[in-house]
Amino acid sequence: MSRTVTLALALAVASPASGAAASEVHALLEKADAYRLDPGAARVSVRVEVHKDGELDKERQYLVYWKPGRRSLVLSRSPVERGQKVLMLGDDFWIVLPSSQRPIRITPAQKLLGDASTGDIATMTWAEDYDGAISGEAEVEGVACVRLDLAAQHRGVTYKRIELYLARADARPVQADLYVASEKLAKRATFEMGEIDGRRRVTAMRIADRIQRGRETLIRYLARSPRSLPDEYYNPMFLTRHEPD
Repeated sequence: MSRTVTLALALAVASPASGAAASEVHALLEKADAYRLDPGAARVSVRVEVHKDGELDKERQYLVYWKPGRRSLVLSRSPVERGQKVLMLGDDFWIVLPSSQRPIRITPAQKLLGDASTGDIATMTWAEDYDGAISGEAEVEGVACVRLDLAAQHRGVTYKRIELYLARADARPVQADLYVASEKLAKRATFEMGEIDGRRRVTAMRIADRIQRGRETLIRYLARSPRSLPDEYYNPMFLTRHEPD
């Protein structure tokens, strides 16, 4: 673990009420993001499963192209949605339907499937999209955690506030309570870890609906590989006529 991250965690343990410097909080968020995202451009294969009362209700496959600078392209790969594309470009989102010649603006909170919103699938980053403070400690699922209270820094985010719990030992994400603009707790996300290419990474994110009980959405990250799309693919009009290979 880097010296900056170690210092931030040490400060949180020693005096959580005083909070840590903004640079130390940012370093923690970057460390947590590294468990979910590659440092450079990447292609991620994702499966989304919707469960109701413990039973699988439906599932979909997506291919996500992610690029630093808050740029993501989500391609639907399931037969029922094949040809659909969702583009995230900073605070702006569009969906491109195979039957339409024009992209349609959407919000990051609009659902793709179950409780998985566009923003969830488009792999927004905590370090780029949120700012906040270390507010204390807690034990979550038997893991000693540091709690961070995060506030959105951009309008184009799904959740206006997040209570994020990172493992005190290594800053890996353990749990995130996700709040919408009304300050209502909308979802609780937990993170499953595994080995990918010799590194410990997040292999799944489980999202529990805190409003409609009994609903749960599981986002599984099936494969990751370095891949950078040409910049023209991050133009919504270009996507109406082209699709990555």
